[in-house]
Amino acid sequence: MTRNLCLFDLDHTLLPIDSDHTFGEFIVRQGWVELESFRTANNAFYARYQAGTLDIHEYIEYATRPWRERPADEMAAAQARFMVEDIEPAIRPEALDLVREHQARGDLVAIITATNEFVTTPIARAFGVDHLLAVRLARDAAGRYTGAIEGTPSFREGKVTRTAEWLSGMGLAFDDFERISMYSDSANDLPLMERATEPVATNPAPSLETIARERGWRILQLFSQ
Repeated sequence: MTRNLCLFDLDHTLLPIDSDHTFGEFIVRQGWVELESFRTANNAFYARYQAGTLDIHEYIEYATRPWRERPADEMAAAQARFMVEDIEPAIRPEALDLVREHQARGDLVAIITATNEFVTTPIARAFGVDHLLAVRLARDAAGRYTGAIEGTPSFREGKVTRTAEWLSGMGLAFDDFERISMYSDSANDLPLMERATEPVATNPAPSLETIARERGWRILQLFSQ
């Protein structure tokens, strides 16, 4: 095995924003929800995520409710607008350079995020990353989103499970890599960071920064937030 493995969290790590929470604000702008009630709930879920107490199944059911039964062409157009209006202005050269640095080394690079695949698929594409491990959205027999999560959510300990499943699908395992880099801002990602040989606290929240300093992990301020 000659390649090393590099895993990136997305929100507040490669992006200076939370794409999931920002998509909620985008939905508000589209007029698909009652502004105050949805914004209050969206902010409350985000606070629980930051505190490490989020029930991700409850959140996905709520967050997808305003759009999951809308026509596919309408959602594709909305997805494109969201990228242009909210995500592309937030993609920083420093983050792109970091990803490309690992790719140039020949590392196997993936983005692993607790944000759902609908929101994040075009974001991974914008970063030039082929491998995305995001929350998979379950569909019914007609192909409609149900509001449930398919398989293990890529959240907290689930990120370890999803990474192992992804590697196994390529005939690989964690132990096949001499170096595993993991970049994240959040203590929610401690289970996966602890599997890395090179955990990097990136734009870290205070809770993760404290842990990183105690353990001697590298701290990277990729950009000012």
